[in-house]
Amino acid sequence: MSRYLAPSKIGLLALIELYIEGAVPNDATIPVINFLTSHLLDYSLTGPSVAPTERWKEAENTIRLAVSVHHFEELLAPFAAVDRLPGRSLWDRFLEKLWGIDSLHTLHEFFDQLPNHLARTKAELRELASRGEEPPSGVLLTRNSPFGVFIRKAHLEYTRLYFDYVANLWKTFVKYRQPTAAYWRRRNPHHSRLSFDSVLLEGEHEWGLQTDGIAVAAYGNMLLMDGQDAELPVSTDDIESLLEFQIEQVQTVSKTRQKQPYRPKLVTLPQVRPACSRFIGLWLTTSSFSDSWRSGEFPAAFDHLHRYFDYTMQNRDRLFYQYALLNLGIVQSDFGCHKEAVATMLEAISTAKENQDTTCLNFALNWFFHFGRAHPNLVKELEDNSMLGSGKELLAFLRAKAKETGMWILWSSALLSEAKMGLANGESISVAVESMVRSSQVIVEKNVKAMMGPQLSIGIALWDRLGMAAMSKMTCEVFLRCHVHSSVFDDELKLTCRMAGMLAGKGQYEAAYAKLETIDTNSLRSAKPDQYWHLHRGLLKLRRDLHHNNLDSAEVLLSQLLQNSSEDIESDIVFIIDTLHIEALMRRNDFDAAFTKVDRLISELRESDRDSSLRIRLLLIKIQLFDRIGRPEKGFTLAMRAASMAWRARLLALLWEAVGALANILNALGEFAAADRLLVAVIPRYLETDITYTAGSLYNILADARVGLAGEMKKERSSGLSLERARVMAMAHEALDGAFCCFEAVEDVVGRCEVMAKKATLFRVEGDLARADECADAYLKVRDEEQAMKG
Repeated sequence: MSRYLAPSKIGLLALIELYIEGAVPNDATIPVINFLTSHLLDYSLTGPSVAPTERWKEAENTIRLAVSVHHFEELLAPFAAVDRLPGRSLWDRFLEKLWGIDSLHTLHEFFDQLPNHLARTKAELRELASRGEEPPSGVLLTRNSPFGVFIRKAHLEYTRLYFDYVANLWKTFVKYRQPTAAYWRRRNPHHSRLSFDSVLLEGEHEWGLQTDGIAVAAYGNMLLMDGQDAELPVSTDDIESLLEFQIEQVQTVSKTRQKQPYRPKLVTLPQVRPACSRFIGLWLTTSSFSDSWRSGEFPAAFDHLHRYFDYTMQNRDRLFYQYALLNLGIVQSDFGCHKEAVATMLEAISTAKENQDTTCLNFALNWFFHFGRAHPNLVKELEDNSMLGSGKELLAFLRAKAKETGMWILWSSALLSEAKMGLANGESISVAVESMVRSSQVIVEKNVKAMMGPQLSIGIALWDRLGMAAMSKMTCEVFLRCHVHSSVFDDELKLTCRMAGMLAGKGQYEAAYAKLETIDTNSLRSAKPDQYWHLHRGLLKLRRDLHHNNLDSAEVLLSQLLQNSSEDIESDIVFIIDTLHIEALMRRNDFDAAFTKVDRLISELRESDRDSSLRIRLLLIKIQLFDRIGRPEKGFTLAMRAASMAWRARLLALLWEAVGALANILNALGEFAAADRLLVAVIPRYLETDITYTAGSLYNILADARVGLAGEMKKERSSGLSLERARVMAMAHEALDGAFCCFEAVEDVVGRCEVMAKKATLFRVEGDLARADECADAYLKVRDEEQAMKG
C-alpha cells in the first residue's frame, strides 16, 4: 500500500489537467472545482458546512475513502468538452487522459510533467533568463494554491516511491480504470484487448501466443474483469483520513454512537490491507469505547478504555499513563462516580507533572476547574489544602500555559471561564466583556470554530443579565444558523434548549416544542444528550401545566424531575426544577413546605458561594411567599437587599423585578403614588426581557397602585367621580388590560381570573353593570377552560 498515492488521486490529477488546459466548459467550472476541493480540502463550495447526517451518508458510500471512476462519470458526463467534436462529452475527454497512460513509462512521464503546471519561482525565472529561454505561457497554478500544493505533494511522493511500489501503483491503476473499458472500446473501435498496456500491444507480434502468458504473469486475472467493478485501492493517507473523519463525527461533531452497518467494513479492511491493522485496531477499540460510553454502559466502557491503553502502551512504559488517568476520570464523572473521578484526576495531574506533559496537565486542570464549579462541595476542601489554589489562580495559570504551548482551544476556554466567573460573582461587566473580546480574537485569528458555541453562550448570558432578550435571541439564531455545523453537538443541544426556553417564556409553547424537535434524532442516541433533551421537554411541559393550574399533572412531572440529583445534571437546571417545585407548592397553598425549601436553598447557596443571581431569585421568591400569606411588609428588607445586590451585579432583569416587589410592598403600606412612579419607570425596561408572566404581575401591581390613588382622591360632587379620578381609573383599566394580555400569552389561568375579577369589581363600583357582567362571563369562561384542560 502506498503512503499517499492511489489511482483515485491520479484521476484527480487528470481532472486538474483538463481544467488547466481549458477543456472544462463554463457551466461545468463550478461543479468541477467543487468536486476537486471537496476531496482535497474537505470543503464544499455549494453551501455551508455539510450536516452530520450528510457526512455519515458520504462516509458510508466510501466517498471519503476513495473516489471511484463512477463518481467522475456522474460529474463529467452531463457536460460537453469545449475542444472536441460534437457528441463528445467531458467524460470522454477525461477517459482519453486516463487511457492515455498506457504503460509504466507513460505513468513516469505523467508525474514528471506535473511541475510544468506550476508557476516558476523567481530563482527559476532568473535561470531561464540566463539561458535565454522564454518562461512558460498559459494557465499556471501558484505553488501555494490548493491545486498547486496537491500537485507538488503528488510529484514528491511519486519520486520517493521504490520500484515495487511504483509497479504496484501501475497495476492498481489499471484495475481502477478497467470498469470503463467497455465504454472506451465503443467510442474507440481501434482499442484492442491489450491496449491498456502499450508494451504488450507492441510486443504482441514478437511474442505471439506467449503474450497472454506474459500478461497473466504481470497482471494476474485482471484481464478477466473487463467491465467489472474492482475493489477500490486505497492508500495509508486515505485510511487515516477516513478514521479521522469517523473520530471527528463520533467525538467532536455529532457526539453520537457509531453506526453499526459501517463497522463490518472496517473489521474486514485489515484482512485486505494488512498495513491498516494498527489504525483499524485502535479505531475499533475507540469506537467500542465510545459506543459504550454514549449508551451508558459503564462496565463495558471501563473495559474498552483499559484495552485501548494496554494496546497503545505495550512498548512505551508509562509514557501515556497520564492520558489513561485523564480519560478514566472523565468516564467516572460522566457515570456519576464523582469522588472516584476527583481522586483519579488528581493522580493524573501529579503524573503529568512528573512526566512534564504540559498538554495533559493543562487539560486536567481545565477539567478540574469546570468540575469544581459544577460540584463545589466535592472540591471545597481541596482548594484550601492542595496546591491547586483558587479558581482565579488556576485560570490565570491555564491561560498563561495555554498561550505558551499554543493550545488555542484551552486559551479561549480559560478566557471565557474568567468572564463567566466574573459574571457569576457580580464583578465588573467591562472586565467580563474584555475577556470575551480576547477570546473572540483567539477564535478568529486561530480559526478555532469549535469554540464558537461557548463564546456565544457567554454572550447570551451577558445579554440576559442586562435584560436585553432581543440580543440573546439574535445570538442564539446566529449560532444555530451559521456555526452549528462546526461546533460540538453539546453546544447545539444546549443553545437549542435555551432558545426553546426563551420561546416558552413568551408563551410560544408550540414553537418551543418545534424547536426541540429540530434536534437530529440520531444525535440523541447517546444517553446523556437524550436525558438532557427529555429533561428540557419535561420542564416546558411542567411550566405550561402550572400556568394551566393543572396541578395533578404538574405533581407527576415534578416527582420525576426531582429524582435527578445535582450530581447527575447541571446545577442551574436543578435550581430551575426547585423553583418550579416551590411555585407548585404555592399554588397548592402549602406555604410551610415552600418556606422550608426556600430557606434550605438559601443556606446551601450561601455555603457554596454560588452565582449571585440565584440568591437574588430566592430572595424574590421569599418576598412573593410573604405576599401570598398576606404579610407583604415582612419582605421589605429582603426587597431592598435584592435590589441592592442586583444593582451591584448589574442584573437588570432581577433589579426591575425587585423594584416591582418593592412597589407591591408600598401598595400594602398605602404609598400608592411612590409605587406608581416606580412601576411606570420599570415596566418599559422589563418588557425588553421577554419574561411575559412577570411582566403581567408588574402590570397587575400597577393597577392596584392606580386604584389606590383613585381611592385616595376625594369626590368633588356626591353625584359622580371627579375628572382626575376618572382618568386614574381609566389608567388602572389599561394596566389590567396589559396584565390580561401577558397572562393570556402564557396561558396562565389564575392570573387571567384575577384580572377579570378586578375589572368586574371596578366596573361595578363605577356603575357600569353591563361591562361588569361581561368581565364576570369572561371569568367563568376562563374557569371552564381550566376544567376542560384538567379533564
